[in-house]
Amino acid sequence: MKTAYLDCFSGISGDMFIGALIDAGLSFDELDRKLQTLPFDGYHLEIRKEARNLIVGTRFLVIPDKKEQPHRNLHTVRDIIDQGGFNKAVKKKSIEIFEDLARVEGNVHNLPPEEVHFHEIGGVDSIIDIVGTVYGIETMGIQTLSASPLPLGSGFVKTAHGRIPVPSPATIALLKGVPVFDSGLHHEIVTPTGAALAKGLASSFGPIPPMVIQNVGYGAGKKKLPDRPNLLRILIGHQKTEDQTDTVVILETNIDDTNPEWLGYLMDRLFDAGALDVVFLPVQMKKNRPGIQVQVMGRPEQRDILMEIMFVESTTLGIRFRYGQRKVLESCVTETDSPWGKIRVKKVTNTDGKPFLLPEYEECRKVALENNLPLKEIFYWVMALNKGK
Repeated sequence: MKTAYLDCFSGISGDMFIGALIDAGLSFDELDRKLQTLPFDGYHLEIRKEARNLIVGTRFLVIPDKKEQPHRNLHTVRDIIDQGGFNKAVKKKSIEIFEDLARVEGNVHNLPPEEVHFHEIGGVDSIIDIVGTVYGIETMGIQTLSASPLPLGSGFVKTAHGRIPVPSPATIALLKGVPVFDSGLHHEIVTPTGAALAKGLASSFGPIPPMVIQNVGYGAGKKKLPDRPNLLRILIGHQKTEDQTDTVVILETNIDDTNPEWLGYLMDRLFDAGALDVVFLPVQMKKNRPGIQVQVMGRPEQRDILMEIMFVESTTLGIRFRYGQRKVLESCVTETDSPWGKIRVKKVTNTDGKPFLLPEYEECRKVALENNLPLKEIFYWVMALNKGK
């Protein structure tokens, strides 16, 4: 399983996050093309190689043509993201992160989230930072993301609301439940956008998990810090445990009084939260009533959040859970040349060490639609690559 770890020794911001992904291999040209599908203009993107304490990283810059940016509300931001040329998962996660920002900003200013007018975080740069980061994680095939505890600065920062303390009230509110510590720096090193991305994308915070490192990227921050290089480091690799086994939590509940249309939404919510698998099974319940058994598999640290979604989005009154072991084949997402250009496929290594390729549904669907071809033709072409191996 492809995994990544954010080493936030100098904090985190949106531009540092994207810079680290680009430094680790995300295509800047493809990212730029995708971001240009968002319905606004008046800016251009640049990347630069810059050194911090002799460590070279990638600095990502959004350079607006006009200094003044409109103050956008949550509804406007949703519309902008919805109109972009991104897949459903990227749009959904990006909007969820902005909704978290609106919620905490609303609490700070005693306003409903829909009435919050974003200032700094509603600008073109923050929208690009959030959507671009979510797109980068998805495009690079990163399935799980964890992060180090976050160092916080102190002092004051000038905003549209005047001088406010560091960390900002929005940043602190976003980081509830996240381990933090005092960096000793009188600088803002965890921005609201950075906090929202870390909280929205990382499944856990702590030390580096067991992994085989394949790529390392450094995202350069704007400021030069007095006691450390202002960089965000991302480690990308594969989780590897003995015999490729790991521990999972299995959640189960039986439901006989729910609207069937709600089940699809429940499944989407669970997968968006990081569930490894979601299965619906027909069952006969007491008094011979037909019902549905919901089975959810996740990582042990995801138990509470997955259970909360099941309680909120279904009619269940109780959930069974147990822990088990599973053995998985090593896999990763790679690219191969095809008659239709580069195409993403899943590369799986069998128990005998031999690799084979599997089609990725969303990628095959995209190719089929773009070329007016049957979906199965794309699937068969990918499967044919395994002949003779």
